[in-house]
Amino acid sequence: MIGVDLHMHSNFSDGELSPIELIELAREKQLLTLALTDHDTIDGNVLAAQHAALHGIQFIQGVEISSFWHRPSIKKTHAVHIVALNMQNLEPMQQLLLKQKQHRAKRALLICEKLQQILKTDFLPEIRELVDGHDERITRSHIAKVLLKRNVVTRAQQAFDRFLKEGKAAYVPFLGVEMADAIDIIHQSQGFAVLAHPTKYDLSATNIRYMIEQFAAAGGDAIELPPANTPLSTRQMLDRMVEQYQLKVSIGSDFHGAHMPWLSLGHVPKLKDGQQGIWEFFKL
Repeated sequence: MIGVDLHMHSNFSDGELSPIELIELAREKQLLTLALTDHDTIDGNVLAAQHAALHGIQFIQGVEISSFWHRPSIKKTHAVHIVALNMQNLEPMQQLLLKQKQHRAKRALLICEKLQQILKTDFLPEIRELVDGHDERITRSHIAKVLLKRNVVTRAQQAFDRFLKEGKAAYVPFLGVEMADAIDIIHQSQGFAVLAHPTKYDLSATNIRYMIEQFAAAGGDAIELPPANTPLSTRQMLDRMVEQYQLKVSIGSDFHGAHMPWLSLGHVPKLKDGQQGIWEFFKL
């Protein structure tokens, strides 16, 4: 859908651009409707909304919430991101995000402590410079950037492969709020709950289906369609589940910046005939 992008990030989380720079790029891309969906924060939304209004761009309140789900018969917990869109009452969401920020800050400091023990170097001051001293904004991507700059690794992904991803020595999980609770708080905030990038959680097809089943059972509103380069069989599975659970769909690039060139602002998948875009139901 040309002109609509409902998933992107600014430097208030792990994106490269400021909210104003992001809106300027959206203007160049001729986007008409967009949502800023930083991780567990809406702090950049005011700037983005103000700048969008100057250029006639329809700005949608958004945030990407770190969440989790699990199968009752299996102890393993799975991370999942739930995007909240078009919130009309921000107070319930702000209460949740305050807790999420506190957890994020603690997690970041724990990761840095582990890296200091492993590499005998305190990287925290340099990492804090990337986020203007806001510990709650620190993500693993920021940490990877500093490790790359200090020549600990030769590329950012290597930082994840050696230290930061699950199972590695500096990994610290951040699961956030349970999926059903996240959906409930989004609805209390008079917004729509979207299951973000359902094919990016390193799950089996069986677990993807089970996750979507739980999402629908908890009252989730829409599934974010996968990128155009997703295997046809995977897209067909998601299309069937959208139809089965009578879910709406959302589209977003998940744009972060030039360091992730495969995620281009405004580059979003197409809807299948009969699918309803969640943006058609927004209160504006």
